[in-house]
Amino acid sequence: MRLTAALRVATLRLSKSKGFPMGVKSLNVTEVARHFSDYVNRAVDRRERFLLCKGRKPVAELRPIPSGRRLGDLPSVLASLPRLSKREAEAFSEDIRRSREKLMREGIRDPWAS
Repeated sequence: MRLTAALRVATLRLSKSKGFPMGVKSLNVTEVARHFSDYVNRAVDRRERFLLCKGRKPVAELRPIPSGRRLGDLPSVLASLPRLSKREAEAFSEDIRRSREKLMREGIRDPWAS
């Protein structure tokens, strides 16, 4: 299940049990229809979330699209990261090698052993 779908399910479950989740305003569908562009602007500009209800029953949610990057952006993000110099990479590799040797010699200490 995608995260957004899980959030919608959680929102509906919360609304049925203890009331609406914190930070989500419950509005009547008619009110939203009369001032639709205002509510869309509030969702975009102020990052507000609205639970739209018919009577007392939640039927939809108006919220901003989550910001962030997509998995398809990962190669370009990784390519833009700074690289280690050859000397830094060799030193890092040596640190890992020494740490592994020490771990093999001494083993892992059980923190619960007295």
